[in-house]
Amino acid sequence: MTTPADMSQRLATLRSDLVDQGRRVLAMMEASFDAAFSRDPDRAAAAETQDDAVDRVDVAIECAAVQLLTDATRAGAAMEPPDLRGVLTVVKVNNELERIADCAVEVAGLVRRHTTTTGAYPDTFRVMANSVIGILRDTNVAVQRGDAALAKVVLQSQHAVTAFKAALLRDAEEQIARGAMHVDFAFQLHEMATECERIADHCTNIAEQVIYLTTGAIVRHTDAQWVITKPAG
Repeated sequence: MTTPADMSQRLATLRSDLVDQGRRVLAMMEASFDAAFSRDPDRAAAAETQDDAVDRVDVAIECAAVQLLTDATRAGAAMEPPDLRGVLTVVKVNNELERIADCAVEVAGLVRRHTTTTGAYPDTFRVMANSVIGILRDTNVAVQRGDAALAKVVLQSQHAVTAFKAALLRDAEEQIARGAMHVDFAFQLHEMATECERIADHCTNIAEQVIYLTTGAIVRHTDAQWVITKPAG
């Protein structure tokens, strides 16, 4: 017979697996950017292979979450709102982590496809890449601790990444005009910056879920700011 205690234990296991998945994706992302800065296609290929493990865990977590809800329904076990939010959050965060891993694959793929491209990575891009790695690290900590305050910091970090990308592209355009940067390298730089922006976007989606899990509040982004709708009651 499925009991509320069983449900709680299974949910705790799901959360633990999700935290491990976050660390796995972070390591993969770090490996992809390391391959980019070292211009090493072999290291890029090795980073890409890490996606297999991410995909396996992604499927396992989703299946376990669905089975948990199915068993609760069959047993007539009423899940408290925090636990139900917990399961929903695990599913959504799990999906966002898998998409971040896809971005890491894209970065690694750019390294392998542009082995003959030359040019020094601008300091702006290095700072941008390191910032995105830091954002994912903070995101993982927020998930692990259920830290809504840190999740709100992650939300604001997205604007910095967007600003970095805009500055990077302006500088690239100027260098191309002066003949100081090859178009192929500028294209690669643009694609990598776009992946950084996507990673930051996925991190903010996760941060929204952390806030939802811990407070029940729903977060939405407008053109100018983040809006948090407090739960009724």
